[in-house]
Amino acid sequence: MKKILFVLFSLNFLLPARAQNAIEKILQEVETNNTTLQALQKEIEAKKLGNKTGIWLPDPEVTYGHLWGTPREIGNQNDFGITQSFDFPTVYMHQSKLAGMENQNLDLQYQSERINTLLRAKQIIIELAYNNALSEDYARRVEIARIIVDSYQKKFDLGEADAIERNKVHMNLVTCMNKKEKIDIEREALQNELKSLNGGKEIQYHATEIPLTPLPSDFNEWYAAAEAKSPALQYLSKQIDINRQQVKLSRAQGLPKLSAGYASERILGEKLQGVVIGVSIPLWENKNNVKQARAGVLSSEAALEDNKILFFNRLQSLFKQSVSLQETAQQYRTALTSYSNEPLLRKALDAGEISLLDYLLEVAYYYDAFNNMLETERDYALAVAELTAVEL
Repeated sequence: MKKILFVLFSLNFLLPARAQNAIEKILQEVETNNTTLQALQKEIEAKKLGNKTGIWLPDPEVTYGHLWGTPREIGNQNDFGITQSFDFPTVYMHQSKLAGMENQNLDLQYQSERINTLLRAKQIIIELAYNNALSEDYARRVEIARIIVDSYQKKFDLGEADAIERNKVHMNLVTCMNKKEKIDIEREALQNELKSLNGGKEIQYHATEIPLTPLPSDFNEWYAAAEAKSPALQYLSKQIDINRQQVKLSRAQGLPKLSAGYASERILGEKLQGVVIGVSIPLWENKNNVKQARAGVLSSEAALEDNKILFFNRLQSLFKQSVSLQETAQQYRTALTSYSNEPLLRKALDAGEISLLDYLLEVAYYYDAFNNMLETERDYALAVAELTAVEL
């Protein structure tokens, strides 16, 4: 019997393909319709264009001068010049490479926000499944409570039950109805939040099966893959490369700037023309730029190390929590399957073998256990959803 129950519980943790497909479809809709992601995508496109701006040669400068001579006999002078200034050639190579790296990190920033959005959508789906199951069960409780109310009202009318017993069953009915109403209000709030995530488009989820996915078999092996998939950690890792590239750029920007051009001068019928070249002397403009860039490298390395530790500890905590919740949920489900007295209690009450008070107390144990089982399964599903969020 225990083996059969274990198999049934294990099957309960394997989400049916139909339900899994329904969840994946909702997540795909949210990814397509979410206005926050759409706005972020446009913002990133603008930033990418900004990163590719300002990495080209400055515009050439053209000058023309017409000078009137005094006294008139010395004539007028006409000057013409065109000059192109440019940084040391390696600057443009480093700028172009830096812009490409920053654009890649913008994509990781989007991926990180995408995971956060889909994780929230999945959490709402789990909460909805929990509340749907709870609402369905409370509907059954309300129906049973009504039957008992009708029964005791008839007994009261016949003088077979007193007012205290009649009032108890009425209070039990009201309590069940109020709890169901509260659950349905929560369901509606969750549906509205899911609608908001879906760009304001209506989306419904009525399933009562909490999506219980199995845990990774080996945490350390799984974590290595999860760390490599994490866009947040990839972003910080690439930020180190960006800052190192910034060091190279700062060094190149400290080299002399060059200019070259053509100039001509006409006066008294004579013409002078030739090539003009210039070079800047790097003294003050880029002072401390390299030091600042190196400090950025150290800062980003420390940030990556810190976030790796936080990421590992968080996932390890979630894994241990999930293992404990899985065991607790299994115990509840086994107990409810094997030792439920609810049908027996109802028969005993109808037969007059137990008092109404005994019935209400005993059946409350079952209801509490059922509620705790659903709550434990919900908490397990939420923990695993966050644990495996990098796979969304």
